[in-house]
This record gives sequence, structure tokens and C-alpha cells, in this order.
Amino acid sequence: MKKDIRIAALPIAVLSIVVGIAGIASPDGGMTLRRLLFATPSLFYAVVAVRSAMGLGLILAASSSRWPRTLWALGAVVCLQGLSATLLGPDHGRAIMEWEGMQGFALLRAGAAVALASGGFIVFAVTQGPSEE
Repeated sequence: MKKDIRIAALPIAVLSIVVGIAGIASPDGGMTLRRLLFATPSLFYAVVAVRSAMGLGLILAASSSRWPRTLWALGAVVCLQGLSATLLGPDHGRAIMEWEGMQGFALLRAGAAVALASGGFIVFAVTQGPSEE
């Protein structure tokens, strides 16, 4: 059963890797996509729900991973991002996004690199772990 939970974390890793690669390759395209996600409150809250579910998935997969505490912390951060977005609302999120866009492509690429590294770490953490020893 634990291995099944770890396998469920792989789509989260793949999404993070894809977002990271796309953000590094085209930060302007990433900003355009983010603007679309903030276009309506219903879409914004749908994204918040997906992000929260991703964080919960990481937390559930953490106990049977190579790095349980680190993966649990990463999942908690992702859940907190969803919670804070819900509490602060779409207008605050849009303001942060626009501020990031004004800082230039270096900051956007740095954020994409974090997403890419996080995805790579998740793959590493869940592909083998204590339950296979």
C-alpha cells in the first residue's frame, strides 16, 4: 500500500518539472498562463484546490519515502500556499504576480528553477524508500 501512495506523488513531480522547464524556457509564457489562472475567481479557487491536494499528496507519500521529513515539509509548504491564497484572495495573488513580473525574467526563472528542483527531488524521494529495504 505504501508504494501506491508514493506512485501517486509522481504526477505531482512531473507537473512541477514541466512547470519548471516551461518557466525557464519562456518566463513570459508562464506569466501569460498565470494571468489566465487569475482571470476568474472560480478558476483561481480551482487552482488553489489542486495545489492543496498536491500538498496533501506529498504529505501522505512522505512516510514511505527516502526523505520523509523533507518531503513532508515540502507538502506542508504547498498546502500553506493554497491556504494563504484562499485567505488573501485573488486580488492579493494578482498583485504579487504582477510585482514578480515587473522584477524581470531573472526572478521568474529562479522561481521556475525552484519548481524544477522540487519536482526532481520528489522523483528522487519517492522512487525508492524504506518500504523497499
